[in-house]
Amino acid sequence: MEALIVIVVILAVALAGLRIANQYERAVVFRLGRYQSTRGPGLYWIIPVIEWQQTVDLRTVTAAVEEQETITKDNVPIKVTAVVWYRIVDPRSATIEVRRIDNAVIQVAQTTLRTGIGQHTLDDVLKEQEAVAHLIQQKIDVVTEPWGAKVERVQMKNIEIPESMQRAMAQEAEALREKRARLIKAQAELEAAEQLRAASQIIMQNPAGLELRRMQMITEVGAEQNTMTIVMMPSEFVSAAAAIGALVPKAGG
Repeated sequence: MEALIVIVVILAVALAGLRIANQYERAVVFRLGRYQSTRGPGLYWIIPVIEWQQTVDLRTVTAAVEEQETITKDNVPIKVTAVVWYRIVDPRSATIEVRRIDNAVIQVAQTTLRTGIGQHTLDDVLKEQEAVAHLIQQKIDVVTEPWGAKVERVQMKNIEIPESMQRAMAQEAEALREKRARLIKAQAELEAAEQLRAASQIIMQNPAGLELRRMQMITEVGAEQNTMTIVMMPSEFVSAAAAIGALVPKAGG
């Protein structure tokens, strides 16, 4: 009977110490308050009463960084919101070295975001968001590395600038567009002038070409309906026509 009781107690203790960790979890086991080991995934056993555990999730965490007010390097006040992706790579450090690792990472991200933005101009923040975010990520990762957390990515979600600066940027963009339009128009006029110059040189080499072009122009103008066309004929044509007219009566007599 006593042996049966002992067996039952042993089985109860053995079953009470069984634990299961999912594939994405690790169990940090303490024995009488001292770190013992990191266990999992799968089935493992701890000594009841003497050992206890704290489970750590190794999956990537997406954390939103609330809106931060900061000033850029060129003294422009802006408001920035961001998103941080991180995960636990060292369950032991994440449990022992820091309390509430999630909150700690967010706080570091907030302060680093403000100081990081302050080292860049507004143009850099707007045009080089990926590069600026990457630098901020590296700075956050340096702080969180002793805690067993790896910052995988930082992305600036929204950048809000003052309305006065928005109007100034809109005026600047409009001026740049107008400048490009004028340059394009000037370039087109220059190319057209060069083509006309080349055409005039060809026509001057062959005067008959000029007359052919004149006749082509008359044909194009005459194709329009309800138009009156006045043609200025060269003096040579007028003289030739007068000579022919003077000969016609004599031939009839």
